[in-house]
Amino acid sequence: MVRAWYMDSSEDDQRLEHHRNPPHFLDLEELFKMSGVEYFKMNIDTYNEDGELARLKKKRGYSYEDEIVCSKECLQDYEGKLRSFFTEHLHTDEEIRFVLEGSGYFDVRDRSDQWIRVEVVPGDLIIIPRGIYHRFTLDTHNFIRAKRLFVGEPVWTPHNRPADQMECRKLYLERMRKGFEE
Repeated sequence: MVRAWYMDSSEDDQRLEHHRNPPHFLDLEELFKMSGVEYFKMNIDTYNEDGELARLKKKRGYSYEDEIVCSKECLQDYEGKLRSFFTEHLHTDEEIRFVLEGSGYFDVRDRSDQWIRVEVVPGDLIIIPRGIYHRFTLDTHNFIRAKRLFVGEPVWTPHNRPADQMECRKLYLERMRKGFEE
């Protein structure tokens, strides 16, 4: 089961699990209600055969996929890339990650602009809505391998905060106002 919790605003060590003691954990319903982030659990050993990933891809229109490995050995300009991923930004498309190995954290902003940290481990598939401010970092293991899924050709461009004038941000805020109803 995915773990998500509120974190304080400290930027001192992005790889710390949490800063509060004890953290305020959220369940999946609260996570969705506060941010629009969706979560699916996949069986890491059988996802190719059981059809769960294929059904989700078909339902959501995901037609492109690749894999990313984030580690000191595999990622060119490792420290620079991690700083870039940890810079608060948004995208014009959903950000979908299916974790195959390793672990990390997605931080997303809630309705009150507070950080929610979402831990991802193998089998977790997370959908970060387009237009939400977020960031990513590795945990202390410094390794993750994940599938990235897209509708059509991938768009890699992060738009650093502030980007409130962008149409995707305005649409996200409207979805938030409506309670993320489809």
